[in-house]
Amino acid sequence: MHTALTYADIKTAADRIAGQVRPVTVAEAEAEPGTEPYRLHFALEHMQHTGSFKARGARNFLLAHQEDGTLPDAGVTIASGGNAGLACAWAALRQGVRATVFLPTTAPKVKADKLVGYGAEVRLVGTEYAEALAACESFAAETGALASHAYDHPLIAAGAGTLLDEIHDRLPDLDTVVVAVGGGGLFSGVATAARHHGIRTVAVEPENCRALDAALRAGNPVDVTVDSVAADSLGARRASATALAAAQDDGVRTVLVPDTEIIRARRALWDDRRLAVEHAAATALAALTAPEHEGTTGHGYRPAPGEKVCVVLCGANTDPADLAHSAETA
Repeated sequence: MHTALTYADIKTAADRIAGQVRPVTVAEAEAEPGTEPYRLHFALEHMQHTGSFKARGARNFLLAHQEDGTLPDAGVTIASGGNAGLACAWAALRQGVRATVFLPTTAPKVKADKLVGYGAEVRLVGTEYAEALAACESFAAETGALASHAYDHPLIAAGAGTLLDEIHDRLPDLDTVVVAVGGGGLFSGVATAARHHGIRTVAVEPENCRALDAALRAGNPVDVTVDSVAADSLGARRASATALAAAQDDGVRTVLVPDTEIIRARRALWDDRRLAVEHAAATALAALTAPEHEGTTGHGYRPAPGEKVCVVLCGANTDPADLAHSAETA
């Protein structure tokens, strides 16, 4: 299995998807009140096509297969009602390719409708993701459709890594990038590019959605239980081997944050800036505000005075209705 992602993979992806995705906007922000003064920026990737960074990897994945002549007539298939499924359907529509997306019957109707809007054939199977995934795998075996993955594929991770190159172009003196981690596709791509540029990567997970933290402790990817307000995007039960390899680099710091801080960070982004992001995006920002627990390591990240930090706001596929009541803090 290909577990070592290289910067060359990311440069290839950047050339391939140039002009096919929205260049990221980077906005200057203020450091959290009461902290040592550091220089804070937000990468507004939640404004990407389909509302998340996933469009980069999906586009790279399909274009690479098209270039190689390995994109079958049966098209592409994926099991995901979340951001990966939306990105896969969007990229397939852009390339005139059939997309068949498998969802559990419990998936929100709004997601199924959005997938249909992107031209995908939606198949509802079972009540859990695992059942939809099994049906997707059977479909791929029977029809010859190309099976995509939400995060565990080098083309997907390399596409995600193009985001960091764009951030570096805008902030050439960047010290640290802060990114949320689920299965590790975005993190492994960003960390690989960041290492090339000499930038520190802070990988942030919810306390009860810690697949990467568990993999680091075990020395190999392991299954974890998932229970977080950000689980809809960060709820991978197992981190990829590629993500584990990236996290073992000296330039990477991994931290955990509580759900209460994720909720607070998401509401603050709305109250202070009118940015409506999903909990996964707020997870990255929560690293800068989460209380550091006495006698433990790995909770929160405190930038040094003058440190230049960029927080990736990775997705906006959220129901903003609760933000209207953000004065009622958790």
